[in-house]
Formats: sequence, C-alpha cells, structure tokens
Amino acid sequence: QRQLVESGGGSVQAGGSLRVSCTASGYTYSNKCMGWFRQAPGKEREGVAAIYSSGGSTYYADSVKGRFTISQDNGKNRVYLQMNRLKPEDTAMYYCAAGPSWGPSWGRYCSRGEADFEYWGQGIQVTVSS
Repeated sequence: QRQLVESGGGSVQAGGSLRVSCTASGYTYSNKCMGWFRQAPGKEREGVAAIYSSGGSTYYADSVKGRFTISQDNGKNRVYLQMNRLKPEDTAMYYCAAGPSWGPSWGRYCSRGEADFEYWGQGIQVTVSS
C-alpha cells in the first residue's frame, strides 16, 4: 500500500523555523519526484518545492526561495522541508506528494503542477503567528 506520511510542523512565531518530514512507504522512490504543496484557508493549493530523488535537482516557489530548503534521505525514503525565517503568510496545510520525474535521462526534473503528482499525504498544519 503506497503511503505518504507527514510529520513535524506545528506553530511558531514569525522569524522562526520549522521542519516537516515526509516518509514514503510501498513506493519505489528512485527516479521519482517528491514535492511539498501548501494550501491556506480560502486559497488554492500551491507548489512550494520539489526534489528529484535520483539526482537531487530541486525547484522552489519564488515566495520561499532563500528561506526554505528541500532535502532527502534516500535510504529512508524520506524528504524534508526546512523552513526558516517563517512569515505569517506561510501559514497553511502542507502536503507531501510523490510522482514521476520528467525530461531526458541526462536532465530529469520535477513538474511544478500538482496534477503531475500521483500520491498525496494527509497534510500537516504549519501556523506562523506575527
């Protein structure tokens, strides 16, 4: 059974840091993409970051560049999102997602669209107070 389970998150004051983790089970992790999306109340879900499991290439939304870092532990089928210098507008439910990688063999990359991710976690709340 394919499953993505998020952990971490919680509440923090603006300027603080949090780390969320996602562990994949029942899923072949190699040559895949793992991503983080978020959805704030009343807003559409948006992509935050993604990482290609077999090469480490990453992308970040402009709103989090320089503050968030996505990383992985392939041996544990786990991906992390380190969030620093958090802002109240980062408050959202954060979702882990997994899907195929794209592009030629010499330059695989991850899609930025949620429709291209096949499996999703239940989500974990991150709240940043001002």
